[in-house]
Amino acid sequence: MTTQAESRPAAASGTFALGGDLPVHRLGYGAMQITGEGVWGDPKDPDEAVRVLRRAVELGVTFIDTADSYGPFVSEMLIRKALHPYADDVVIATKGGLTRPGPGDWRPVGRPEYLRQQLELSLRHLGLDRIDLYQLHRIDPKVPLADQLGELALLRQEGKIRHIGLSQVTVAQLEQARKIVDIVSVQNLYNLATRDSEDLLEYAEANDIAFIPWFPMATGELARPGGVLDTFAREDASPSQLALAWLLRHSPVLLPIPGTSSVAHLEENIAAATISLTDAEYAALSEVSAPAPRARRFRLPKLSRN
Repeated sequence: MTTQAESRPAAASGTFALGGDLPVHRLGYGAMQITGEGVWGDPKDPDEAVRVLRRAVELGVTFIDTADSYGPFVSEMLIRKALHPYADDVVIATKGGLTRPGPGDWRPVGRPEYLRQQLELSLRHLGLDRIDLYQLHRIDPKVPLADQLGELALLRQEGKIRHIGLSQVTVAQLEQARKIVDIVSVQNLYNLATRDSEDLLEYAEANDIAFIPWFPMATGELARPGGVLDTFAREDASPSQLALAWLLRHSPVLLPIPGTSSVAHLEENIAAATISLTDAEYAALSEVSAPAPRARRFRLPKLSRN
């Protein structure tokens, strides 16, 4: 007999309730990689992209993260093609606020009328009447934050957004945002090797805010021969799986969203939910990847996309 851990391994990652009322399995799927090179245009194999999305749900993934800028709109439309009508327990989160002049080019635009336009387009492309989690992809420094979040709050009042999140922010920015509107999630660059946002994670834990780490498997030197991930890798746990298992154990508010355009790679990623780190493994990984001193943590990484 097939067990739930075997048929729906994502469930083994545990559950987090976004905003206190929207439960999702903590190990999700990030849908950036089902687009073309430079996160631009159609993928090389659209049929495989559809298979990846459907297989993710079969494996128990209930949280899928995308953005209007992935393609642009390619990711959202593939999600609709693969999964609409959506299962009752599947949450589709998307983002708005980055424009795409071309491949690899990302520019923040937070004008209220633009955010409203993009939200309406995301609703259409995803085939939804309401976005369960809509995230401001980047704070636009040229537009008052109150104007950007105020428009999202108005859209929530209109029933077009259920919950609001932020992406790539500091603790100070999150505190400022929470004075304007309820924020249920943050999405920052964070992984075993890059922990500059540790203070934001601590703040999220203290306030029951989901922390969605993008680029969750950037293991780099840690996975090379002789690296700590390579050292602890075993027959039932690859270096990338160990990196995901570490995230899941490190904090109950972490919701990793590893992305891929391959069904085989997807299955490997989701199997990480079933891996239990020993205390020795967790301690060794945590020590090697210890975050920078607090005085340096407010620096944002140079990477501009997620």
